[in-house]
Amino acid sequence: MKTRNIEKILPPPTEHYVGDGFRVHNFIPGVYPLSMARMDPFILLDYNSKFYFSPTDKPRGVGVHPHRGFETVTIAYSGRIAHHDSFSNSGVIGEGDVQWMTASSGLLHKEYHEKEFARLGGDFHMVQLWVNLPAKDKMSPPKYQPITNEQMGKHLLPGNSGTIEVIAGSYGSTKGPAYTFTAIDLMNARLNDGGSAAFVFPSKHNTALLLVEGKIRVNGTEIVPSDHFVLFKNDGDRFTVEATEKSIVLILSGEPIREPIAAHGPFVMNTREEIYQAFEDVENGKFGQLED
Repeated sequence: MKTRNIEKILPPPTEHYVGDGFRVHNFIPGVYPLSMARMDPFILLDYNSKFYFSPTDKPRGVGVHPHRGFETVTIAYSGRIAHHDSFSNSGVIGEGDVQWMTASSGLLHKEYHEKEFARLGGDFHMVQLWVNLPAKDKMSPPKYQPITNEQMGKHLLPGNSGTIEVIAGSYGSTKGPAYTFTAIDLMNARLNDGGSAAFVFPSKHNTALLLVEGKIRVNGTEIVPSDHFVLFKNDGDRFTVEATEKSIVLILSGEPIREPIAAHGPFVMNTREEIYQAFEDVENGKFGQLED
């Protein structure tokens, strides 16, 4: 096996709000060299680093909005979020859980802090990924995969190093529960102080990690602080992570789709004409109905 080297370590970009409930650092796209094409099939990564929201009787969040052509994957580290869409899917995820929504042909969506969490206030710590879909699947029926922490594949590392929680793909023989349209590995490495793990993915797969908590050393040399993003080169298949303090590391790797990307707001298609059609379909009620 050949070592996969680091291309760039990126600090968190200046935060901005999505709605009034998500205070995010947008790593993908926008921070050079993290374009949609460079991290394909991961076309957006918004990171809500740990942030305290004060108590409120009116839950914060994002009102009704459409999506078409991709999937949203929300990973909760602290706090609770409620989700509703125009296909009657709804749910609440809390610490350690994942909400995997396939928008595909189109739906309306809204997401808010869960009522009791909003009432009490507390730390909110989340990641939202957008995962692109191949052209042949962009108009497939929408669906929703609620994934609780208990449903994830759990791989216990030797020597009290920690645990790998597999959301999608696999780590060794441990598989994750998420259905994916293309080859994707998505997992949390929960490492104890001094714990280490090796990761192996095909060199052609676009691969990165986000340090959600703690401090790590990559490939035995590069120190990475909390809330930083590590982009790997496509020059090898193996890298190592060692925690220099108790850490949570989000690992993402995926086979690039390598199709044209036409993106505008909440739509990600292959051509501008398909974007125009999406706007027209929303206006004509083809995405269903959902009250704000």
